[in-house]
Amino acid sequence: MKQSLRAKRMAKHHRRLKQVPKLNLVSLMDIFTILVFFLLVNSSDVEVLQADKSIKLPASVSDIVPENNLVVMVNAEAIIVAGQRIVNVAEAMASDSDTLTALKTELTYQANKARPLTEDEKLVGRPVTIMGDQSIPYALLKKIMATCAAADYRDISLAVAQQAAAKTSDAATGGEG
Repeated sequence: MKQSLRAKRMAKHHRRLKQVPKLNLVSLMDIFTILVFFLLVNSSDVEVLQADKSIKLPASVSDIVPENNLVVMVNAEAIIVAGQRIVNVAEAMASDSDTLTALKTELTYQANKARPLTEDEKLVGRPVTIMGDQSIPYALLKKIMATCAAADYRDISLAVAQQAAAKTSDAATGGEG
């Protein structure tokens, strides 16, 4: 018996619906490969310190990258250690002592939470990064550094905003040579 064109078309359509759908893995693998390369390229050794909007870091041309360690932030209002407000800047400046008691207490607490130092690290001391606004007085910075040293945080780094170094040979000769 001969089938009509409509019956043939319907039979073909029903056969197609009964088939198990196939998943095209090639395009999926391409997407994951691109994603892996993207993550590898963009996961460099750049460390970004989370700064307050109230802190404007001084500029520097230093190429040395600081290690990941305890951060002491100093803005115009307060001294902050590990995200916790420790002492007001006005109180710290009014203090006659060379060290700040509240800051030393917090640094000692942070040192007790950390792992014990090795023999080589004991010679250098624990690492700390001071992230201070460029407008803080030097007397305050000196007190903070003295307090860090008194709490056995003697490996002190200062956080700065990196800027491009000017070429001294071009600047000295006026761009000739």
